Formats: sequence, structure tokens, C-alpha cells
Amino acid sequence: MINLAGVTMFVSDTAATGVVDKETRLDFAQRGERVWARYAGGKVARGWLIGRWIADSLRFRYAQIEQSQTFNAGRSICDVQQLPDGRLRLIEHFVWSTRTGSGINVFDELPRIA
Repeated sequence: MINLAGVTMFVSDTAATGVVDKETRLDFAQRGERVWARYAGGKVARGWLIGRWIADSLRFRYAQIEQSQTFNAGRSICDVQQLPDGRLRLIEHFVWSTRTGSGINVFDELPRIA
């Protein structure tokens, strides 16, 4: 199980049905198998996710308030990879529960400043 505590990610690729974009930042915390994050930026005014590790995948539910004041929510299953430079990548397979659609988003860890 990878520890996401203190990791900040950006959206490097987004689905046509997604709302997050390259301006969205996700700040993760983790305790044991439980993971949560707050996110904002771009079209998202504020978002939250909460989930846990199950085997080698991260599963979570998310809810967000968009800049348009629209509320949306859904669920995701993420595959986690380590990039050649050591940063983490989450490949999110999401399904909306408040509207029609699903897709794949890619989140990459921001480079850490030494």
C-alpha cells in the first residue's frame, strides 16, 4: 500500500465528461488504509474525496461544488503507478452518481522542491 499522506497532485489528463482540469490541485492525507483529500481549482470551487485502499487499488467517493454553484458527486477506482522520476500517478476510473457519464482522469504528483 502506497502512502499518499502529504502528496499534492495535479490533473495531467481529463476525460471529456470530467470537470477537473490542469488548474485543479488535490491535497491528500492518509491514515492506515483510509485516504482523503481536498481539491479545488479550475471549474471546481471545492471538492472532497474519501476512500480506502482495497488490495492494490484506491477506491473513493467524491463530492464537489463547481464554480457554477452546481453540486456533483460520484465514485472512483484508481490504479496507482510510480513514474520513472519517483513521483506517483493515479489513473482514476470515475462514474458520476449525480449526472450521466463516466471516464478516466490522470493525476500526477507535483514535483517536490528540494
